[in-house]
Amino acid sequence: MTKRVAFPDGRQVPALGQGSWHLGQGRRPHEIEERAMRTGIDLGLTLIDTAEMYGNGLSESHIGRAIAGRRDEVFLVSKVLPMNASRAGILKACDASLRRLGTDRLDLYLLHWQDGRTRLPEVVGTFEDLVSAGKIRAWGVSNFDVDDMEDLWRVPGGDRCAANQVLYNLGSRGIEFALAPWCAAHGVAVMAYTPMGSGRLSRDAVLARIARAHGCTAPAVALAALIRRGNVVAIPEAGDPEHVAANARALALGLTDDDLRAIDAAFPPPDRKHPLDIL
Repeated sequence: MTKRVAFPDGRQVPALGQGSWHLGQGRRPHEIEERAMRTGIDLGLTLIDTAEMYGNGLSESHIGRAIAGRRDEVFLVSKVLPMNASRAGILKACDASLRRLGTDRLDLYLLHWQDGRTRLPEVVGTFEDLVSAGKIRAWGVSNFDVDDMEDLWRVPGGDRCAANQVLYNLGSRGIEFALAPWCAAHGVAVMAYTPMGSGRLSRDAVLARIARAHGCTAPAVALAALIRRGNVVAIPEAGDPEHVAANARALALGLTDDDLRAIDAAFPPPDRKHPLDIL
């Protein structure tokens, strides 16, 4: 069965999406990267994540080309930089992202991170106005720890936050101690960026052994382990059609109790609170 994650407004998305941090920036031919993203859509990886920061908008433009004619099939996520997190800045940044993506709305709009100048009440109020205007359907945050989330919850309307996107992979499980349980208790979906640990996990012997038993790849096992709890959406980068197809196996991959014990032994879950890592 394909794993799905529910957002607070009732919409459901696949637990595996497509990331785009380095896409559209010349690492591969554009046609290869666009074909990879369309392959992912065909295989059910319909949540697509980007940000105005990625390649200074090149990633968004790449996605706009890749989804041309298929906008209604996908769940689009983008992010605004903290340097633009004033009311005027957010409104301008959102319009620019929409133009680059070739769409009239975002399904989810995130504050990429906050800095010392971020005024959460202004951010929340502006996001809510964008919802009312139909330019975004929901909003959330990225790189927020528990203390940050509690600050957000004290802001009027802050409890409408739909998601928190954070660094999370088997080699970086720190959020499981406090942040992931907090998000689960408050109905906030977790989006896991860098879910393959920048490629390190693809070479792990334990994951490779489990993958052989299931007839899939080590990355698919690593992704399946992340999304098994029901409120996590993993967003591996989607630049190579073969890798995208291999990763898609994670959506329906059922890991056994023995598999999970072996994974936990190789990548122990945290026994204390860790500082939130931000890439």
